[in-house]
Amino acid sequence: MSSTTQPLRLPRAAAGFGPGAGPPPVRPTEVIGTDRAVCLTFDDGPHPEHTLRLLDVLAAQQVRAVFFLQGNHVIEHPEVVRRIVAAGHALGNHGMRHDDMGTWTAGRIASDLLETNAVIRHAVPHARIPYFRAPYGAWGQTPSVATALGMRPMGWRLAVTDWEPPGTDELLRRITEGVAPGAVVLLHDGGGDRSQTVDAVERAIPVLRAHSWRFALPDGD
Repeated sequence: MSSTTQPLRLPRAAAGFGPGAGPPPVRPTEVIGTDRAVCLTFDDGPHPEHTLRLLDVLAAQQVRAVFFLQGNHVIEHPEVVRRIVAAGHALGNHGMRHDDMGTWTAGRIASDLLETNAVIRHAVPHARIPYFRAPYGAWGQTPSVATALGMRPMGWRLAVTDWEPPGTDELLRRITEGVAPGAVVLLHDGGGDRSQTVDAVERAIPVLRAHSWRFALPDGD
């Protein structure tokens, strides 16, 4: 039997995350450096249409990105996760169901993050999941818990606000005019119709490169 078809075994919550307990505060990362580099990140996937098209765009332009995966979408589309990994992109944990974790206890957060990692690794055994982003940016205790579980909490310096699609031209403007040295850029490949986002990214990459910007992942991945 293939390893990807084995029954999914969910881990128990990590020890040390009981009610009221938790490691010291950690601040999410918003920039990856100080030079003319930007980090493209995409939330709420995988999506069977928009993520696959985005992967084609990134491959054609030789750009690597971070994909923050939502656990229930991973269960629905494991083959898309395998495509993301095969293309050399980095993975992030975005929770199982895009819940607001801002008021959750450390133990409840740990259980959710461990479950999400488990379903990602069910799709891609032994996958590295070095990053975490809190749904809605509702951080609460999540940065400290994610760090304790071996994941770096990633915020953003530029939110393009593509969850309310304003048109491709406007998204392009927000990306190209909003970037700053080392900025982590928040975009979406799932959670709705992201065709405008994919179009805008396809157009933005050559514009930014023409102005001496480059694209990088955190931590030199």
